[in-house]
Amino acid sequence: MSNQPGGYDDCCPVVATSALSAEQAETAARIFKALGDPVRLRLYSMIASAADAICVCDLTGAFELTAPTISHHLKVLREAGLIEGERRGTWIYYRSLPHSVDALARLLDVGALEASVAT
Repeated sequence: MSNQPGGYDDCCPVVATSALSAEQAETAARIFKALGDPVRLRLYSMIASAADAICVCDLTGAFELTAPTISHHLKVLREAGLIEGERRGTWIYYRSLPHSVDALARLLDVGALEASVAT
């Protein structure tokens, strides 16, 4: 017999403790849509894993894409509230916004996600 709502056994983690409001769902959907592209997901992971702000010049070299295409993807990530950019001379340096990482962590059970991918 299940102890969790929805009929899940004790082995299945509860992803959310309550339903999302309409505003929370809009925010989450915008973030998921931004991260739903493989290039943007890689860009975000490069930016979020950097110890400090990372130059766009270091990001473009990792892809076989034009600079305008990379700029477009970075714009989508900025508009989703995942990253911010700071101009330093002719270059823009990007960093992830801490609240975006926290929001993603609250929405996802990363341990369960990693376990399902590994099997």
